[in-house]
Amino acid sequence: MNRRLRLVAVLAACGIVVATPLSAAAQAPAPTPADTVAYEPSDAIIANPERGFDHTNNTHYYPEGTEGGPGYTPLDVATLAAYREEGITELVRVFYLERFVAEPTLDPAWLALVQADFDAARTAGISIIPRFAYLAGGDFPYTPPYGDAPLDIVLTHIEQLTPIFQDNADVISVVQAGFVGLWGEGYYTDHFAADPANPGVLTDEDWAKRRAVVEALLEAVPADRSIQVRTMNMKQNILGVPSGTAGAITEAQAFDGSAISRIGHHNDCFLAAPDDWGTYLSDPISLDQDYLAQESDWVPVGGETCNVNPPRSEWATASAEMERYNFSYLNWDYLQDVLQSWGQENLDTTAKRLGYRFVMTESSVVDGTLSLTVRNDGWAAPYNSRPAYLVLSNAERTVRVPFGSDARTWGAGETVTLQASLADVPDGRYDTALSLPATHESVAANPLYAVQTANVGTWDAATGVNSLQRQVTVGADGVVMAEPVAGAAARLPDTGVSSLAPAVLGGGVVALGALALLLARRRRNA
Repeated sequence: MNRRLRLVAVLAACGIVVATPLSAAAQAPAPTPADTVAYEPSDAIIANPERGFDHTNNTHYYPEGTEGGPGYTPLDVATLAAYREEGITELVRVFYLERFVAEPTLDPAWLALVQADFDAARTAGISIIPRFAYLAGGDFPYTPPYGDAPLDIVLTHIEQLTPIFQDNADVISVVQAGFVGLWGEGYYTDHFAADPANPGVLTDEDWAKRRAVVEALLEAVPADRSIQVRTMNMKQNILGVPSGTAGAITEAQAFDGSAISRIGHHNDCFLAAPDDWGTYLSDPISLDQDYLAQESDWVPVGGETCNVNPPRSEWATASAEMERYNFSYLNWDYLQDVLQSWGQENLDTTAKRLGYRFVMTESSVVDGTLSLTVRNDGWAAPYNSRPAYLVLSNAERTVRVPFGSDARTWGAGETVTLQASLADVPDGRYDTALSLPATHESVAANPLYAVQTANVGTWDAATGVNSLQRQVTVGADGVVMAEPVAGAAARLPDTGVSSLAPAVLGGGVVALGALALLLARRRRNA
């Protein structure tokens, strides 16, 4: 066994994680003394995972013999990689199941096509927000029969889709509930409304059917992923909770794995009208709006615009509501007439602030503990678990020390202080960095799924970590010395760009894995 492998084995036996050293770009020059290192914020748009503008597309699977059938349009890696060059890391993918409306068994060939889409996304570093539905609407007005599937077919299909959800959780951001009605939005439906001609009036039996669909999805989708429903009223009735803040999730329930903690919201007519075309159904609508404002601190929220409706659809209202409702993503493809009315500067602001935007402010080392402060300038926190590690690296080894914090608890507008003890770190001088990797082992080592902070000169695209621009020396008897790195900001590349097109993050890997996390308390965004 060579020297490095013996060292790995010894450290592993001591419970210390060892991985590939940081890239040459992140190795520090000789240090100069100082106690605190401050970090310069960046104004760049950053292509971070599970946030930002998204692209939305769909694919079909028509019955045999249909002209143009089967109509499946697969995803390809080149197209998805081009999305990243635009600064887009998420795709809302709607799978239409026209062939299976009356067929209980999903075609294995179709399932293979769906799996290939997720494989392409993983290769390109893209995350998917999937929705399954039976058909899209044609020309308005819509009249029954609409053509969606009955409950027994839906439940059978969800069961057969379970391996898709389970095997691809690493590249699934969140799952939109779908299945019921045109576009899977739960309204125009033959089987989930007592009178299809009057689909806005639902009986207890109708809600029982819809509850069965959501419960089946919560069972099929891995516990560390959420689903989204189209309106606040849907979640309230499915869970049997009142409208207004009394029925909304609380901080104590957040991330506990319960149904209330795993059901978020997507508003697909954002800004379209005072009630966003049936999104807010309470009387007064402020009850649903207050409900969403509280919910969105703890569950994923996103959507798309769909109607030019000034002044409501203009920037002043749009930005205020995306902030209030903690929007993580917004469709870039629809409706461009609304988006372009905001102007380029405000579009750039939206691209920066959708979801999270972490900015390191300063770090210090006192009594063998490294402290790092991080501010969230985004409109939301991450909605999937995101562990934080201190990475210490030199030519011989890389050691990860958990900060004991989950970034999904770093609320919008808040500043958190992370602390990591260096007591168990082997003697030596180390470069230091903040790592915010994905949790799933399959993508944890991929820098395209790691989080870049909005700082100048700190990002190492090859390894997916954020340099703290300082070294620490761990010596005998636990003595720790810390020095800033001279000229670090000039050495490390900033991969952001100035306007709606962040650069593709580089390749390379660093061995990272999921650890058990401690949840830090996050206040609700006012």
